[in-house]
Amino acid sequence: MADAFLTLIEVVAPIFALILAGWVAAWRGWVGEAGFAGLNAFAFSLAAPALLFASGTAGHGGGGGAALAFFLGCAVLYAATLAGGLRAGMGLGGAGPLALHVTFGNTVMMGIPLIAAAFGPQGLSVLLAILALHSMVLLGTATVVAELALNSGASARRLLRNTLRGVLRNPIVMAVLLAMVWSSLALPVPGPARRTLELLGAAAPPVSLFCLGGSLRAFRAAGLWRRTALTALLKLLVLPLLVFGFCRLFGLGPLETAVAVTTAALPTGANAFLLARRYAAGAAESGAAVLVSTMVSVLSLSALLAWLR
Repeated sequence: MADAFLTLIEVVAPIFALILAGWVAAWRGWVGEAGFAGLNAFAFSLAAPALLFASGTAGHGGGGGAALAFFLGCAVLYAATLAGGLRAGMGLGGAGPLALHVTFGNTVMMGIPLIAAAFGPQGLSVLLAILALHSMVLLGTATVVAELALNSGASARRLLRNTLRGVLRNPIVMAVLLAMVWSSLALPVPGPARRTLELLGAAAPPVSLFCLGGSLRAFRAAGLWRRTALTALLKLLVLPLLVFGFCRLFGLGPLETAVAVTTAALPTGANAFLLARRYAAGAAESGAAVLVSTMVSVLSLSALLAWLR
């Protein structure tokens, strides 16, 4: 109990304090919608890519086993949720978003600052291996399912084009891939350039968390409790257990296991809501999933980190 409380104070409490600050700023009107949009664009397009590139070229290796365990866990839960939704008569338009909500975590706004605070640069290096494929695999799969739901006759070319377009427009994915190429070629990063990247990247965690808090102000969960409770249970409990099982199966070390399981235990990411709104499929359910899973993760992540550390 004491360990959980110390973890809450040292790691989790500051993170959720920044989220709360963003929520209060949106509630009180101190920062408007345009202001949050600008801050989010800065964090997503500049600060977070700089942080990830600097970390990815700092010489810390590994993470392949953690990524494999993570995505196998996601694949099992995604397939099971999609199949269950189809059997329940939800159709692809309903089952697809639900499967995404229980597998797609907030790896940028919460994952980066949480992993960095809990496990340091080595943990962030392991997270890079997951981030390299996270959006591409999960959002790409969700895009294919959404396109099939809208148009069962969609061509393979169209599906591939939409998926690749989303990947190429994602600065997080591109920064991670560039860092991997840069490191594999053993190219140096000049001192002034690295310092610039580190200064810019240092803004990513607090700004991302502040923007997350502001975005939660717009979400509502009223009238959706049954579906939302199921989503939170699958995302915050079942997925981490699946990933932990694969980590044990592969004999991964403590750090890789801790990062993979913590990443799996992150609440539903806001990009799932954006995708649902784009395809007009389950946007209300998606917003509720983001809001409730984020709130519940205050306790679940505290307990998990106390156990892992």
